[in-house]
Amino acid sequence: MAHRTLFEKIWESHTVHEETDRPSLIWIDRHLIHEVTSPQAFEGLRMAGRHVRRPDLTFATADHNVPTTARLLPIQDPISAKQVEVLGRNCREFGITYFDLKSPHQGIVHVIGPELGLTLPGTTIVCGDSHTSTHGAFGAFALGIGTSEVEHVLATQCLWLQKPKTLEIRVDGSRARGVSAKDIVLSIIGRIGTAGGTGSVIEYRGQAISELSMEERMTICNILGRQT
Repeated sequence: MAHRTLFEKIWESHTVHEETDRPSLIWIDRHLIHEVTSPQAFEGLRMAGRHVRRPDLTFATADHNVPTTARLLPIQDPISAKQVEVLGRNCREFGITYFDLKSPHQGIVHVIGPELGLTLPGTTIVCGDSHTSTHGAFGAFALGIGTSEVEHVLATQCLWLQKPKTLEIRVDGSRARGVSAKDIVLSIIGRIGTAGGTGSVIEYRGQAISELSMEERMTICNILGRQT
């Protein structure tokens, strides 16, 4: 059997339908949503008379419009307050788990997944947020999507995707004292450019990567994933 990367194994096990030279329909294990990119998607469901296909696999939190202090007081900015209010209303209507501002599980949308055990190796994860690549640190295939795609996943729990290429980045040797994960990823970007991984799924290997903590691996995937 030919050697397959972790990504290729995940892709094959999650393919619902595929045709030659066309996008494949991929099953989504976890759909994370927040207050900024979801309102139009929910409205699209209402207009089409659709329900959320798998509310049990959909998790919401308010994170983009959350005050850094005094979060239990009314949000002062009216637009921010409205977005948070609408997210809560949509989640109640469609039966989605919502970690609101009073929940001890509320947090940054790409951080609560690992914290709550929602992010698992070998899973597919999407969110309407460019930081979603952060989950890749845990061996998941994770990507940010647009609002129309958010609606599609809400309605079907699947997503049409063109299969990306694979790219290995190997970082050998141990880090010198004072070298952080951010230093590593900025060095990589300096070598391949801000568009060096466009159209590819990057898998990191080598001693320097293996020695990183999970938090440091999240930093690598967060920064470079957003660039590619």
